[in-house]
Amino acid sequence: MVLGLAYGAVLLSFASGLLGLMMNQRQHVLVFSRYWFKKLPSTHEHSQSVVSECLEENHYPAFLRQAVFALLGLSGVFAVLAGLSVLIAKEVVTDQLGLGLPWLPWHVRFDCLSGFFFLIVGIATSAVSLYVPGYVNSYDESRHPFAILGLFTGLFVAGMLLVLLADDAFFFMIAWELMSVASYFLVAFQHENSANRRAAFIYLLMAEVGALAIILGFGVLAGFSDGFTFDALRKAHLSTTWASIAFMWALLGFGMKAGIVPVHVWLPEAHPVAPSHISALMSGVMLKVALYGLIRFCFDLLGDVHWQWGVVLLMLGTVSALGGILYAMMQTNLKRLLAYSSVENIGIIFMVLGLAMIFMANGHPQLAALGFLAALFHAFNHALFKNLLFLGAGIIHHQTHQLNIDMMGGLIKKMPKSSMLFLIGCMSISSLPLFNGFVSEWLAFQTALQVDVLDNGVLRSLIPVAAASLALTAALAAACFVKVFGLIFLGQPRSHHCDKAHEVEDKGMLAGPSLLAGLCFLFGIFPGPVISLINNVTGQLLGETLPNDAALGWLWLAPVSSSQASYAPPLVMIGALIAGCVSFWYLRRDPATALRISETWDCGFGGLTPRMQYTSSAFTMPFRRIFAKAWIIDERIDKDMRGAMNQDVAEVHYQLQIQDHSWPRLYEPIERGVDNAAKLVGRIQTGNIRVYLGYSFVTLIIMLWVIS
Repeated sequence: MVLGLAYGAVLLSFASGLLGLMMNQRQHVLVFSRYWFKKLPSTHEHSQSVVSECLEENHYPAFLRQAVFALLGLSGVFAVLAGLSVLIAKEVVTDQLGLGLPWLPWHVRFDCLSGFFFLIVGIATSAVSLYVPGYVNSYDESRHPFAILGLFTGLFVAGMLLVLLADDAFFFMIAWELMSVASYFLVAFQHENSANRRAAFIYLLMAEVGALAIILGFGVLAGFSDGFTFDALRKAHLSTTWASIAFMWALLGFGMKAGIVPVHVWLPEAHPVAPSHISALMSGVMLKVALYGLIRFCFDLLGDVHWQWGVVLLMLGTVSALGGILYAMMQTNLKRLLAYSSVENIGIIFMVLGLAMIFMANGHPQLAALGFLAALFHAFNHALFKNLLFLGAGIIHHQTHQLNIDMMGGLIKKMPKSSMLFLIGCMSISSLPLFNGFVSEWLAFQTALQVDVLDNGVLRSLIPVAAASLALTAALAAACFVKVFGLIFLGQPRSHHCDKAHEVEDKGMLAGPSLLAGLCFLFGIFPGPVISLINNVTGQLLGETLPNDAALGWLWLAPVSSSQASYAPPLVMIGALIAGCVSFWYLRRDPATALRISETWDCGFGGLTPRMQYTSSAFTMPFRRIFAKAWIIDERIDKDMRGAMNQDVAEVHYQLQIQDHSWPRLYEPIERGVDNAAKLVGRIQTGNIRVYLGYSFVTLIIMLWVIS
């Protein structure tokens, strides 16, 4: 039954893609039918009119579009049901499919870890299926065929689900490549723009390099085992050196797909150019599938983790979290900003996974379970609020036709419902109390604060530094999204499009984000059910659960013990409501003077204009001065001087360009090296037949010598 639900989710996503592909065939049928019905005799005029109505292009294809995403939504529902079923039952279900190689059929395994990530994929897919039908109506069918979008969206979701079901290396890599290639076509969907083609090429290149690294990681394990099934790989006996080599290959491959620094550069390139619902799935879900792969490889297949691996994850996660949010603050493109924010959140997850490895290797399995739980819970929360923010960005783009933050403003009056949903996403990602992001980051801090149980002095010094960096990251994230919400929704419109914007009319485009926003608030107040489900994952994978399970009630959350730090979200909500009511009563206690309406202060300039408002670069200027070494900054101020002796400033032109250090310091040297190597290899091709015969002769001599 449980595996049937999982198979149903995969088949429904495939069916969604195939039905989307049929849309292209439907267009040809419409043209063909209209041509022939025009040739009917005049006595069949009634038949012509009836058939024309039935084949009306604006009705039947619209129904098909709804059906495509209805199937995708059903796939999400089945995935949620399958994930919940296996998590509650705590069972492991296996199966074999008669596909793949003749001597290696596809092996399937559905356990608590797979079920938890099924839950993530299912929730996100369900929300996207509600959102997309209204969103894609703005696309021009002649330039951006719906068949391509529908086909590869279905294949993308199916690929992610199959990765979670794979129980052998061959099946895993087939599903992994399906996920990667399908998402490449979605990134390149609007291929008429050169930036889109460049971003898609970078994404595909890094995806394939990452896939090669994953294959090498599996290859190391397979070299010490009797096969490619995960059961065989688990029995591999590796030395510390070979295990570390396999770990590093896996970290490179899965880390590249997850967007960890410094192999993150595809992420801020691909996310801004993809359709918004695809950006939501890539950032909110696909990155978690990469996280699943790393967890499966390290905690399940390798088994015995080493504390040095945890230190590597901790350091990479710290750099990614802090660097990701610093780069996000400097962005003016909304979706690019959200993409860098995903780097930050993936960094937080890697930090806590590193802590889990350190505690496990040092003989503290319950604290390892706490860190593992915090990492998975933050992955779950990030899937919710990052999908919400990307879908919100899609609504903003749909209504204003732009993503430049500096060209927005005043949208809270034009789009009140969308602004409220986006505000919930901003508060969740800023880890404010009463929202889900706070709970998972609070658990991460609780994990780091247990450092006193370790005997290693280096670790006892390193972990507090990482915890301090996490605190700084959280503060910078709050500042970043204060900037985002303030510049987009508050103040006055800075462009004609924002001035004429209005609330989105399609109810589905609000229903999807509303579902996610409700879950962000619900699991911020009542995190207990999700934590209990994740506790089942830790028990099955690590053999340990959270200490003091009795303290994990619906009211109190005490991850270490009831006598230590604890958190009661419902009580915090009640306190906030009481404080709000008291403040409201105090401010409105005198009806005659409570409400006062006046003009906004204009600094004496005689009326407010949009030019008086803060821009993104102005808001972030203090941070840019403090953390100047974090970016490559090119800042220019050109003054147009006029008047007598050029003493009057007529105009001031300000230019600011900020570049990621990874490009000039890592990728450009690699690019130059590959280019030079290609030129050297290219010299072999001379065009002279005698030279080619010489190559063949030398090769034959060498082969004969080797054989002899």
